[in-house]
Amino acid sequence: MINILKQYLTKKLTFKELYNLRGRVNDFKSILFRSDLSKLGEIHGTDKIIGHFYTQHYQHHFSPFRNKKIKLLEVGVGGYDDPQLGGNSLRMWKNYFHRGQIYSLDIHDKSLLQEDRIRIFKGSQVDFSFLSSMMEEVGSPDIIIDDGSHINEHVIDTFKFLFPHLNTGGIYVIEDMQTSYWESFGGDTSDLNNPKTMMNFFKSLTDCLNHKEFMSKGYKPSYYDENIIAMYFYHNMLFIYKGNNNEESNILVNNEKL
Repeated sequence: MINILKQYLTKKLTFKELYNLRGRVNDFKSILFRSDLSKLGEIHGTDKIIGHFYTQHYQHHFSPFRNKKIKLLEVGVGGYDDPQLGGNSLRMWKNYFHRGQIYSLDIHDKSLLQEDRIRIFKGSQVDFSFLSSMMEEVGSPDIIIDDGSHINEHVIDTFKFLFPHLNTGGIYVIEDMQTSYWESFGGDTSDLNNPKTMMNFFKSLTDCLNHKEFMSKGYKPSYYDENIIAMYFYHNMLFIYKGNNNEESNILVNNEKL
């Protein structure tokens, strides 16, 4: 009976009508699980729980934002070039951040997947003219997630552009960092110190946390020195916390031992 009803609705409804209907059904299923990201991920069919093990970490880091009016920007919608596929994680975020505004961008046109509180832009994550225009409309996000091309150079360049737009107190996330070791994505397994891989780029930023301890008289802190306050590496993913990194050394003054 259920299959017959599905077949009937598929014939009678447009894709957009059917997509919205499915969304409302999943929204209803989600009511009792709005604080459980793993369950929401299963309901909405996102690979952040089906295939990966990301939702447990998202739950830990994002729970303080859950009831706030946040802005979340996710790079990558999913579904490759099919305009009718993808958006599963966007719906998950919409249910978890029930007061939040969800934004996303994709190199393919995913406008059919837009709905209330979900806005999708079409453009490349390394087209900085496009990103500038998009950020003028979005404003400063509280959370940015890069689940885009996974090409090492793209991930690094996107971070360099978008991190300054992140609100102070916000979190920047990189997913699928396994491509740091895959040559087809610009990664490298033979030389684990290759500075062009995303792992080595982000590992180099861990020194920013301790810039007050550099014994270098007259040292001028970089933007990352001043604005990265914590970094959490997990299997294939990274969380970067933005804040005012101005905690003084207990020994040095102005990077000099007196």
